[in-house]
Amino acid sequence: MIDLSKNEIWFITGSQHLYGMETLKKVAGHSEEIAKSFNADGKIPVTIVFKPVVKTSEEINNLCKEANNMDSCVGLLMWMHTFSPAKMWIAGLKALQKPFLHLHTQYNRDIPWNSIDMDFMNLNQSAHGGREFGFLASRMRLRRKVVVGHWQDGKVIQKVADWCRVANAVADSKKMKIARFGDNMRQVAVTEGNKVSAQITFGYEVNGFGVGDLVQYINATSEKQIDTLIQEYESTYVLAGPIKFDGSMRSSLRDAARIDLGMRAFLEEAGFHAFTDTFEDLYGMKQLPGIATQRLMASGYGFGAEGDWKTAALVRTMKVMGAGLDGGNSFMEDYTYHFDPDNMACLGSHMLEICPSIAKGDISCEIHPLGIGRKEDPIRLVFNAGGGDALNASIVDMGNRFRMLVNEVEAIDIENDMPKLPVARVLWNAKPDLQTAAAAWIYAGGAHHTCYSQNVTAESLEDFAELMNIEFLLINQKTDLYRFKQELRWNDATFT
Repeated sequence: MIDLSKNEIWFITGSQHLYGMETLKKVAGHSEEIAKSFNADGKIPVTIVFKPVVKTSEEINNLCKEANNMDSCVGLLMWMHTFSPAKMWIAGLKALQKPFLHLHTQYNRDIPWNSIDMDFMNLNQSAHGGREFGFLASRMRLRRKVVVGHWQDGKVIQKVADWCRVANAVADSKKMKIARFGDNMRQVAVTEGNKVSAQITFGYEVNGFGVGDLVQYINATSEKQIDTLIQEYESTYVLAGPIKFDGSMRSSLRDAARIDLGMRAFLEEAGFHAFTDTFEDLYGMKQLPGIATQRLMASGYGFGAEGDWKTAALVRTMKVMGAGLDGGNSFMEDYTYHFDPDNMACLGSHMLEICPSIAKGDISCEIHPLGIGRKEDPIRLVFNAGGGDALNASIVDMGNRFRMLVNEVEAIDIENDMPKLPVARVLWNAKPDLQTAAAAWIYAGGAHHTCYSQNVTAESLEDFAELMNIEFLLINQKTDLYRFKQELRWNDATFT
């Protein structure tokens, strides 16, 4: 499982020697108090590490270089408590390789009207100290997050917490390893892409393996391991009759468990974080990995079907962002529409591979025929996802840049049984409406594969795209198709 608590965000406070030691002691005390308060708040998933107040170019430069070399440090919070002349920050910010958030706050929430004097003013200068720092960051064209408000405000804390999750995702992306079992589905365009450009942009590496390499691990699993895993299946899921202990298809459940164990062993041994496969390349495997893929996603792995490594990476990234939060993230596909004029909706699903982290209610473990792949009937987990706010996100390779496309949706509790559809599924209303959202998605070249999220916000994905220097497009309640098409043209001109 993904654990963000082992990582750190460094709390950096800017000042200068102009104000004297007494003021600097107060600055340090305030900063340390804020860091401790953030650490005590359950929303923030990492450790906020207070660092000594920086007052010179040398201190700033040394601290930024130290952050670069500390693997546990995934980002920095920067606060200009007093006026910190921004030319002092140039060398450090040029050297800095970690993302940073500019926290534009001040220690006191309210102005003490009856007692305010120049000593108070000299101590509490964030209002214009932050603007000095902001100019320099903009002048240097630095990509960063700016959060404004009092540090005890719940909304400010939530924004800081969300950004900390984004910083973790950025750090994870830079060390991510994606395994491709087989190649892409033949003749499909959107799942292709430039892996070299992706590694330059996102940091992750994508490497291909023959299915035979995986089959060796599958065949190496022991009967005892399979027995133990099946006990876990039986205690976790509702097993269908044919695969129960005395069922006629029990051997298929053992085959699926063997694949589950083999894939996990392969990925764990080489330190992979995400993977792909394709139904067109299963040589040596008895069935397409269904339950194995679903359970691996539930453990934090990214996945993309039909060789879609970009979506596999995005699913992993969004699982890192959402780690520990209610709800889940899953590989998804817009499968079919409900075009009732009074209640338009989209049914999202896939052949097998939907993550049970988004499930509501019981999860059934079943076996059914699969018309493609020419293999034995695969085992899969079948369930419905619940209602509530959610989104779909996609990354596509536009040739000269990567584009992230996000559509906010409202998921609907599924009331129809669909007894003949033996796959996991989710139903949603796209914002602002299905017709506008689908048209905008198609105009933007969005993929048919997405990551469906119940706990990652569009703002967090925008922050991630900003830090990765990729294009970001949002389809939400405010989307107007005419304006959206204009935005596409402006972006094309910008990136040309």
